[in-house]
Amino acid sequence: MKPMKWLLMLSLLLLPVYGGSANASPLDGAQTLVLTKNSTKMMINGAPYNAVQPLTISKDYSYAAFSSLAKLYGYQVSYDAKTKESIAISAKGEIRFKMNTKDILVNGTKWTGEAPAYSLKGSLMIPIRTWALISESKIAFSGKTVTLTWQQSTPSAAFQVTPQPLYAGDPVQYVDQYASPAGLPMQNEEWTGRQDVFAAAGTYTVTRRVQDSAGTWSDPYSVTVQVLPVNMPPVADFSTDKTVYRQGEQVQFTDLSTDDNNAIDPAKTKWTGRQLGYFEPGEKTITLSVTDTQGLTSTVSKTITISNEVLYTETEFGMLFTPVGEKYRVDGGAVLSIPTLSYDFQSEPSRMIRSNSPELWKQEGIAYDDQFSGNIRFLFHNKNTLSYNVRMYLVVTNEGNMPANFSVGAVGTGGPDPSEIRTGKLSTVRYLSALQANGAAVTTQVKPGQSLKVLPQISESAIKPGMVYSAYADVAADQTLRFRVVVVADGKDPLQNLDSMELMPADGIHTRGSFNNTTRDIQIDGVLGTKDERVVLGDNVLDPYLDGYDNTTGTLQYNVGNFGVLYKMKVTLAPRTIVSLNPRGGLYAGGFLVNGQLVPVTNNDQLKDQNEAAVIYRSGNTQETVELVYMIASGSNLPITMMFQPMPAVKG
Repeated sequence: MKPMKWLLMLSLLLLPVYGGSANASPLDGAQTLVLTKNSTKMMINGAPYNAVQPLTISKDYSYAAFSSLAKLYGYQVSYDAKTKESIAISAKGEIRFKMNTKDILVNGTKWTGEAPAYSLKGSLMIPIRTWALISESKIAFSGKTVTLTWQQSTPSAAFQVTPQPLYAGDPVQYVDQYASPAGLPMQNEEWTGRQDVFAAAGTYTVTRRVQDSAGTWSDPYSVTVQVLPVNMPPVADFSTDKTVYRQGEQVQFTDLSTDDNNAIDPAKTKWTGRQLGYFEPGEKTITLSVTDTQGLTSTVSKTITISNEVLYTETEFGMLFTPVGEKYRVDGGAVLSIPTLSYDFQSEPSRMIRSNSPELWKQEGIAYDDQFSGNIRFLFHNKNTLSYNVRMYLVVTNEGNMPANFSVGAVGTGGPDPSEIRTGKLSTVRYLSALQANGAAVTTQVKPGQSLKVLPQISESAIKPGMVYSAYADVAADQTLRFRVVVVADGKDPLQNLDSMELMPADGIHTRGSFNNTTRDIQIDGVLGTKDERVVLGDNVLDPYLDGYDNTTGTLQYNVGNFGVLYKMKVTLAPRTIVSLNPRGGLYAGGFLVNGQLVPVTNNDQLKDQNEAAVIYRSGNTQETVELVYMIASGSNLPITMMFQPMPAVKG
């Protein structure tokens, strides 16, 4: 006899046999099924159930219908016409019986039953002892009855009450989270304390218990429901420290708005007419609108009076009180009369790749192709003018015979976004933030002959038609690698057909190429801020453009605008000096690191023209040395002017 068959028969002989009546009580937490010879009637936990075929004796073996037993144990029953197997599946596993054979598959393992299965009026009949063994059931014979007893985990009556927070009078939803370890469906449930609407505020307890299809009841499951009072609109209110102000006098606003649930949404608080100071006489109306998290709104308006007396001009006021990173009004024409400081600079041996031409993508392909080793900074700035989504990738290829390590350091990305200037600002600010954080580089090994997609940050988002994408990235390679900037339709693998892809032609307007000495240390002697002075950047005179080459064509290239150049400036400031940025070419938005702290230009806006300036820094009451690190942001207009000016005297 085969070992598996011998073990199964020994197990069958050792199964406990219980006497007693057919209505013996099951063990705690157990399920009891009673079958009667030559009858289709069964009792499952005392409840009647009709089987598809009666309990049958054949060749001294007791048989029952496979489908009836399986369903009562929580299995789903099916038939595999190809293998001619009857299948029972549940969370506990899978059982397969086949007609006219003792062989059984239990979770893929072959078992041998005590007798073969057979067909009775279209139903598969299986030996009851074999089923008891497979299902880990105890079996008892008494007269004409057979009793099966097995342990079955109780179901869970879990549920969730929504919405949250819940207010009196709101419709209540009960989210069913019923679960059955045996995979049985729920057939009954009982609730205590359930209400479709809680009319009054307070604390309530809702309890539920459930019964599965095998008749097993769960433990009670309770949820404490906190019902808040009916939501009332917030009350908008504010005060000013005075009611009458001089022109150029600072106005102090205090938000006094309240809400019954302290749930005012700060993102939806809106001021109209509010300024730090006013520069025309007359009455000024200020409106405050507040909204709570439930969408209820309140609005209040108040009026202050501006007298004919002038405390500060608009420019003086801005120099004194505009927060760092915000902008104020200046006389753009007068800025040109401020003496221009000449300066020297030293170039660090850093390298930069600018992939900015064609700036408008009109086809898929390779935007730039070059080889490098060592440290390098990438600049990407392009717009998708195709009619479908694309993604940009950086692909490196090791054409040498030694493994190479490719690492990624500081990265800043902007977009995809329809605004060219906004993407340029975001990429600049995020790159400077990454420099400030000085995180560890991420290194990837590139094997000889291998091409890999690297710098995954630039490929995270699909770039839709009309969208602009901008990025900076510091990378390094310890062996010479070939790199290609690849643009393909969203969903395409950039490594497929890489070597046969077309090179995009440059547009003849914007820049692509490889440039050296792309970190400039600007040196300005003396103490700044004792008088009005300014430094001009991006003008190709005091700040000459870098020259380089386009490796794809071998042509000379100029880094027009010096985009991608990292500037470092250390200056000594007189006491009470303001450092401001003034755009001379039009729209500008970017960022600075000032003594290691990020200063966006501007926090929530951009400089629109030469009559605006952004506050970069103010020195205190003693002389200071200040370190400035910045880049000219892609998408912005040049040149720009950095002004160093003594602040106006403080008046009472």
